[in-house]
Amino acid sequence: MKNQSKSSAIIIGAGIVGLATARALAIRGYKVTVFERNERAVGASIRNFGMIWPIGQATGPLFERAMLSRSIWKEVCTEARIWHDEVGSLHLAYHDDELQVITEYVDANNQYRDCSLLTPKQTLQKSPAVNPDGLKGALWSGEEMIVESRVAIGQVAKYLAEKYDVQFYWNTAISEINHPKVTSGNNSWEADEIFVCSGADFETLYPELFSETEITKCKLQMMRLVTQPEDWRIGPSLCGGLSMIHYPGFQTAASLPALRKRYEDQYAEYLKWGIHVMVSQNGSGELTIGDSHEYGLVHDPFDKKFINDLITAYLHTFATFKDWELLQSWHGIYPKMTNGATEFIADAAPGVTIINGMGGNGMTLSFGLCEQVIAKRGK
Repeated sequence: MKNQSKSSAIIIGAGIVGLATARALAIRGYKVTVFERNERAVGASIRNFGMIWPIGQATGPLFERAMLSRSIWKEVCTEARIWHDEVGSLHLAYHDDELQVITEYVDANNQYRDCSLLTPKQTLQKSPAVNPDGLKGALWSGEEMIVESRVAIGQVAKYLAEKYDVQFYWNTAISEINHPKVTSGNNSWEADEIFVCSGADFETLYPELFSETEITKCKLQMMRLVTQPEDWRIGPSLCGGLSMIHYPGFQTAASLPALRKRYEDQYAEYLKWGIHVMVSQNGSGELTIGDSHEYGLVHDPFDKKFINDLITAYLHTFATFKDWELLQSWHGIYPKMTNGATEFIADAAPGVTIINGMGGNGMTLSFGLCEQVIAKRGK
C-alpha cells in the first residue's frame, strides 16, 4: 500500500534558486523547510537589475526555460501582489554594424519571439529616455519584465510561507549535512531530501566538490540613480550595443563577429572589465544601471571608481535622464560555470542535490530551471 505521509525537503539558501526550488516542491505537496544564514536574503538575488530577461537566451531550450520562468514570476507576482512591470526592452543602434546585427537577429527570431526592428521615430515613441543623436534604430522585444529584486525576493518568501506553509529558519547557518540530517550549531533537522541552493556558499559545505567543479565567481559593479522627477518613466529597459556581444541570443547574427572586432578595438577597456551597459526602472522611479564582470575565486572587496565611470560614460551615449544624481553603488558576487555549462546540478551525496551555477541568469531562469529539475525527478 502506498505511503500517504507527506514527503519532506530541506532547502539551504533563501535566494531566488532556493525559493524557486521551494515552490516547485511545495506545489507537489512536499513539506518544505528553508534555512538561510542571514536574517534575509542579501546576496546576488537582491543585487541585480530585477530583470526577467528572455532576450538574453538563445532560441531553443534556454529561451523556453526563460519563458516558463517568466510565466511563474507573473503568477507569483499577481497572486502575492508584488510590483512588476512588463515593459519589454530596447537594444539601441547608433552605428550601421549594430543595426545590421539587430536586423539579422529579428530575421532569425521574429517567428519565435515577440521582437521587431524599429525605426528611430518608432524607438523614440517607445521611450523618452533614448538619446536621439545619431540613433539608427532599435531592437524591440516585448517579453522582458522588471521586478524590484531587493523587495521581491523577501515577498516571494512570505508568499511561499503563507500559501504553501513553507517554513523558514532565518539567521540559521547550516554547517554540516549528513543525509537525512542538517546541522546548525547544537540543532539539527531531518528531511527526505536536501537541496543546496546557497550560491557559491556550497563551497563551505562541500569544499572538495567545489574545487573539482569547473566553477568560478563573478563580481559585478552596479549603481542606482535617484527617483526621476514628476513620475517620469523611461518605459522599456534600455541596452547599448555592447550588450549584443554579451548575450548568447545574438550569436544567430552573422555579422556579430565583425561588430565584436570593432568593439575590441574601440572599447578594449570595457571588454577587459566585462562591461556592457543597461538600465531598468523600479516602481519608485529609481534607475538601476550597470554592469561589469570580473572573474576569479577571490575578489577585492573594494569597488573600482573607474569602472563606474566607464559605465556612466557609455550610458550617456544612448540614454538621457531627467536626473543623473547617484543614489547608491554596490557590487554582487555570483557563481558561474567556466566550462560553458548553463547550470550545475549535482548529487553531492545520496539524497542531497546541489542546484547552482546559473551565472547572471538567476532571476531569469531559476523558476523555470527548478520547475524542470523537480518535474524530471517525478515529484
